[in-house]
Amino acid sequence: MLRLCYQIALDAFYRFNADDGWAIASHIALSALMSLFPFLILVAALAPYFGTIELANEVAQILLEAWPTQVATPLAKEVQNVLGTARGDVLTVGVLLAIFFASSGIESLRIGLNRAYGVVETRSMWLMRLEAIGYVIIAAIGLLVLAFLVVLAPLIFATAVRYVPQLSPLWPMFNFLRLATAATVFVAALFIVHKWLPAGRRQLSQIWPGIMVTLVLWLLAGELFGDYLSGFAYTYVTYYAGLASVMMALVFLYLTASIFIYGAELNTVICKWREERTRVQPAE
Repeated sequence: MLRLCYQIALDAFYRFNADDGWAIASHIALSALMSLFPFLILVAALAPYFGTIELANEVAQILLEAWPTQVATPLAKEVQNVLGTARGDVLTVGVLLAIFFASSGIESLRIGLNRAYGVVETRSMWLMRLEAIGYVIIAAIGLLVLAFLVVLAPLIFATAVRYVPQLSPLWPMFNFLRLATAATVFVAALFIVHKWLPAGRRQLSQIWPGIMVTLVLWLLAGELFGDYLSGFAYTYVTYYAGLASVMMALVFLYLTASIFIYGAELNTVICKWREERTRVQPAE
């Protein structure tokens, strides 16, 4: 079994390399970084309709929760600058452009998944762009709802403690709420993009192995990259000066994009292995 797992993982890497995975990962990383701030502008525009602009800050914290501290901290400062000057009128041209540019990040994911799953896109360019814009808007609204729940949770807990004081020692458990929320967002997003974003349709049994491997590798890569930056972050400052924080974010996104594409390639290899096993299995 271990040998089979090793062979499948190796075959997935060969496919990743043959499908220009490194180049596509760089495209996804750059598109993701360019889409982050337009997406947050959209969130800031929608936030007042959910109660308060502070929900946009909560969304930014949820998105950056799983990032290494050395990468998230400087980027969070720039995010605060963007959210501090973002306008709340959804109908402004600026917000409309933000939606369009944010959807480009979705399109980069579609390109990588189509290549990894070996499918050819037959839908029109305009239909795919509208679908990507729909994903962006749904993601923005969904994250605002989650942010509202995260903000509301302490108030609910404080009210419960007034009636049941014995619950007070359980408050530290709520420190995991933000991390659990971020994890839920990422897992749900992975299932959605693998199942519906690329051409064709796949069953959950065909996509969950790659998603699980992606999550594990993301956690491992984030930990290792954070440890690396804690000791060698000065090298980025030496090489890139004022652009050091941007480059660290770009390298981290490149690493996560490579893992994302590899997860899809792994799903393809596993599906081919299952088909081969079914074909050679003697009929009963």
